[in-house]
Amino acid sequence: MPRVCFTMHLKPERVDDYLAAHETVWPEMLDALRETGWRDYSLFVDRATGLVVGYLETDDFEAAQAAMNEREVNARWQAGMAEFFAEEAAPDSTMQPLTEYFHLD
Repeated sequence: MPRVCFTMHLKPERVDDYLAAHETVWPEMLDALRETGWRDYSLFVDRATGLVVGYLETDDFEAAQAAMNEREVNARWQAGMAEFFAEEAAPDSTMQPLTEYFHLD
């Protein structure tokens, strides 16, 4: 199963608010992620800098992203999360995939 790791950047002063918003992710958002192929999905944050690191497993990351972009719940979620991010764009459009260069199985 292909693994994907990506980064995004929060406004450092909004990290706590962003984390609070993730304490109760909408059930329909969780369902949409599962239905579109996002598996073993985790988010990590460096509170001091606002760096977010995401990790997931999926058969096809581009297809999983495209399928989420078709979901109305994702549009609502991204609109709500946008205020926490450093870039003036939908948060899911700012994901910067990282290149995997080593894996210990």
